[in-house]
Amino acid sequence: MHRGWIIALLALLGVGLGVAWWRHSRLEHRYDSLIQAAARQHGLPADLVKAVVWRESKFDASARGSHGEFGLMQVTENAAQEWADARKDRSFHHECTLNPMTNLQAGCYYLSKISRRYLATDQPAAFALADYNAGRGNVLRWMKGPSSTNAAAFLETMTFPGTRDYVVAILGRRRQYRDEFR
Repeated sequence: MHRGWIIALLALLGVGLGVAWWRHSRLEHRYDSLIQAAARQHGLPADLVKAVVWRESKFDASARGSHGEFGLMQVTENAAQEWADARKDRSFHHECTLNPMTNLQAGCYYLSKISRRYLATDQPAAFALADYNAGRGNVLRWMKGPSSTNAAAFLETMTFPGTRDYVVAILGRRRQYRDEFR
């Protein structure tokens, strides 16, 4: 009698885990076409953009950060306004970045802009991600000597462990997404 209950319980557990995996997988791929389009438009690798979205919002388009960031890429008001100004969009307001496509466009615009600052480094994405997370002033403070062009040395000089973890997590996750966009 107990054996039957155990088998039924295991079957239910298996179904529950299968449903949870399916929901997570569906959520994780929900914005792939938008990510690909925005990344391509702004000259960014789609796997990098998806990894940023994963870290910033876990694919929740309605996410709001503790410092006023919105949406999938947790775009700040200043970054979003830069994007809107470049488009000459006078009707823009920050809440528009809760729309997934708008958020990805604004976030990719900003990430692309800051990425160009670090083209002379061995791994521009590492420097750009630190800038995206901690700001240009902090990145410039950490870019001394070998850290000015070498990502490994740069990561070691960071005085914000949270930013180091942020960069490492995104670069690691990016490798997981690489095959999805080939």
